[in-house]
Amino acid sequence: MLPAMSIPSGAQTGPGVRGRGDACPGAVRLHEAADGFLARVRVPGGRLSLAQAGALGAAAARLGDGNLELTSRGNVQLRGLRRSAGAELASLLQSAGLLPSLDHDRARNVVASPLSGLDGRGRLDISPWVVQLDEILCGTGNLANLSGRFLIGLDDGRGDVVSLRPDVTVVAGRDGAAWLRLGDVDTPATVPAAAAPRLAAQAAEAFLAVRHDLGSDAWRVLELPDAPRRMVRWLEDAGVTTATTPRHPPTAHHPDPPQLGVVPGPDGRTSLSVLSRLGRVTADQWRRVAAVAAVGGRSVRLTPWRGVVLPHVPTATADDLLAELGAAGFVTRAGSPWAGATACAGRPGCARSLTDVRHDASVVLAAAPSARRPLPVHWSGCERRCGHPGTTHVEVVAGEFGYHVGLSGQENPAVDSSHLADAVSSARSTP
Repeated sequence: MLPAMSIPSGAQTGPGVRGRGDACPGAVRLHEAADGFLARVRVPGGRLSLAQAGALGAAAARLGDGNLELTSRGNVQLRGLRRSAGAELASLLQSAGLLPSLDHDRARNVVASPLSGLDGRGRLDISPWVVQLDEILCGTGNLANLSGRFLIGLDDGRGDVVSLRPDVTVVAGRDGAAWLRLGDVDTPATVPAAAAPRLAAQAAEAFLAVRHDLGSDAWRVLELPDAPRRMVRWLEDAGVTTATTPRHPPTAHHPDPPQLGVVPGPDGRTSLSVLSRLGRVTADQWRRVAAVAAVGGRSVRLTPWRGVVLPHVPTATADDLLAELGAAGFVTRAGSPWAGATACAGRPGCARSLTDVRHDASVVLAAAPSARRPLPVHWSGCERRCGHPGTTHVEVVAGEFGYHVGLSGQENPAVDSSHLADAVSSARSTP
């Protein structure tokens, strides 16, 4: 019998909270935007081979506007696609192993600790978990019914993925076990680390079962009443093993991006970690990423902070390679005003946007001073705030009379355009 859980109150609502289908785009189901069609390519754990990175670049150049957008879930968006591009895109992605199941295209939302196995901080290298979980997801027919918004996290114990508040998170423990977290709730469910991918998939199945029992159309765990307790009971009935005495891992929260710059590893090998500017990577920048990967570990990791990690580059040339990435426009140091800055699509990509927020943000950020630890900032073209971080951040939201600037979760005043840069810098330095 699973031990009782202490579950905090949260923003959980009743069944049937949506009342509409999930329109989240995928690689098969394209979304019509103001600048053409958009595809969202799921990249479980952000892990890409060099060949897969090349396939994404080729798809963007051949079918889209040439650029790639990195999302807050470590996925890739291609914009400016033709209406007829879907079949050719699907074929290209399937050939590269980026679309292993048409049915499960949008269900493969998996984030994983980007520096796991590279910097020595995690409890174990969870990269094998990513591969195994994706195979289980694609091999379990019922999991194709997950919403495109449902998120599974794999945390190597450092707490970076936990801070993203996935619907299901499996966390590596200190004692060779893996612990389950559902929404914001630690549960007593635990399995040996080798069984962690199966546990994550079983927890996703539990969500679908509880949703069905409640007659709900909810997309996320926090939308189901008492979901963690109900899901744990389902797992118990399914025979998931548990700790005799619950010992929860410390739920440390590290919402900052992974270390930027040169990342030394305990094995003497070196990796590089950089951020994109506002999530957009140009064709030239992507070619530079591929070139660095080709002389290194021949792989690329995309991060949920819209960054790129390049594992195992030659240590002797790491500084020079990092300088090349910086010259190409990537963010290479944590104190940069671009670090932690994100934006929605804005005009002309989104018809709902009141302005070209990416242009406005770029003007402000380019002139902003460096800071030791600036708060994350998200620029939104309308009140929908698409793509905003789940943690405390500075909001810059376009309104009828200018941008509203201040901390998230507050009613913030409109700021005159002549004072916008000062208002954003001041808000980002708030303790």
